[in-house]
Amino acid sequence: MPEISRFFGIIIAMYYDDHNPPHFHARYGEEKVSISIESLTIVAGKVPPRVLGLVMEWAAQHKEELEEDWNLALHNKPLKSIDPLA
Repeated sequence: MPEISRFFGIIIAMYYDDHNPPHFHARYGEEKVSISIESLTIVAGKVPPRVLGLVMEWAAQHKEELEEDWNLALHNKPLKSIDPLA
């Protein structure tokens, strides 16, 4: 699973062979969540509320880049790194 960003102990990644709807994965310790890129809603999983807030803030700032990475993943092309939450 290619890592596309990392901040505050949160790892953001996408799979190359993942299913629709377009989404990304966030991992914090042992906890994981999948977030829809379009609606910024939880597809599956759970992380602490503070972590979810940080992930949602980051995703809102980088929605176009996430969509671009999703399209790259569909075509098995290298994903671009996305700046962390500052």
